[in-house]
Amino acid sequence: MASTSLLKASPVLDKSEWVKGQSVLFRQPSSASLVLRNRATSLTVRAASSYADELVKTAKTIASPGRGILAMDESNATCGKRLDSIGLENTEASRQAYRTLLVSAPGLGQYISGAILFEETLYQSTTEGKKMVDVLVEQNIVPGIKVDKGLVPLVGSNNESWCQGLDGLASRTAAYYQQGARFAKWRTVVSIPNGPSALAVKEAAWGLARYAAISQDSGLVPIVEPEILLDGEHDIDRTYDVAEKVWAEVFFYLAQNNVMFEGILLKPSMVTPGAESKDRATPEQVASYTLKLLRNRVPPAVPGIMFLSGGQSELEATLNLNAMNQAPNPWHVSFSYARALQNTCLKTWGGRPENVNAAQTTLLTRAKANSLAQLGKYTGEGESEEAKEGMFVKGYTY
Repeated sequence: MASTSLLKASPVLDKSEWVKGQSVLFRQPSSASLVLRNRATSLTVRAASSYADELVKTAKTIASPGRGILAMDESNATCGKRLDSIGLENTEASRQAYRTLLVSAPGLGQYISGAILFEETLYQSTTEGKKMVDVLVEQNIVPGIKVDKGLVPLVGSNNESWCQGLDGLASRTAAYYQQGARFAKWRTVVSIPNGPSALAVKEAAWGLARYAAISQDSGLVPIVEPEILLDGEHDIDRTYDVAEKVWAEVFFYLAQNNVMFEGILLKPSMVTPGAESKDRATPEQVASYTLKLLRNRVPPAVPGIMFLSGGQSELEATLNLNAMNQAPNPWHVSFSYARALQNTCLKTWGGRPENVNAAQTTLLTRAKANSLAQLGKYTGEGESEEAKEGMFVKGYTY
């Protein structure tokens, strides 16, 4: 397949460089660390962690042609909502069975370069007793970890939220690295119907920047995720204006915190109208607005743009991604989907052991479709009705 040949040609991180079985390699300070001098103050500023070379390799591995990220980092409560939708009780055994189904899908690594895990999964074994991390590594998939502690009300704002989790983050990221994680994820949100207020935007950007700096210092590539929520009746121009301000603030504070852009991945929302807007956008319009925003706000040094689906249907998310890859981009423009990869897979499984193979086939079909979209070669032929079902939930909480 075309995607396979492209994968072979891409720069990738050798498995032994991030984890091999239960062994862990500890890096010596890298010669790629940058030291900048401010002439006015004569201060020396470290612009990258001692893991600089490894961070770049990990980011390039994840941002490899024809591949994207499987986001399977739902908290236990959110995973419970998924299981409840198929009539399954939210127990550790149920979560283990479902996550085993996902990570062990044969050939998943051909389309998936990274998997974001919840903390339980990072330390969990499959139903066959093999470490989840080891199963991913054998599939040539980089293990990642969700490190934020969720959204809480932002006092003094217009009923907005901020993301908590910076306290103790350095010790947690160091432990996650030892367990085999090589990238991290921190999600914060901005609500258009609620403003967004200047306070909420600044809080979101600063939190992402501090998290990114701490993660890089522990050897984890940070996924920077400033999600513009789909909630609202606004048009696509309003989404663009808000996202432009948010992204500008995010990259300003990333630079202020000496985050190395070559060692991060951006996980933004696509620029679309609000989910309740009367005006719908075509994939070509979404691509045009989103790529314009990327060109105006994202440094070319950032290796990968891994879009979230944010409640779009499986088909819609794939079509929009494909439209963005009809011409070369300075970045690897790809996907980091949760529901847009798992929705039909979960329904196919239904919690029944005899449906595991069919569910894995469904997952691979969805992953392959997005792999083709990353290469700009997706046609949309043969899609099921389930793939066309929208997944937006107003006021959805994770």
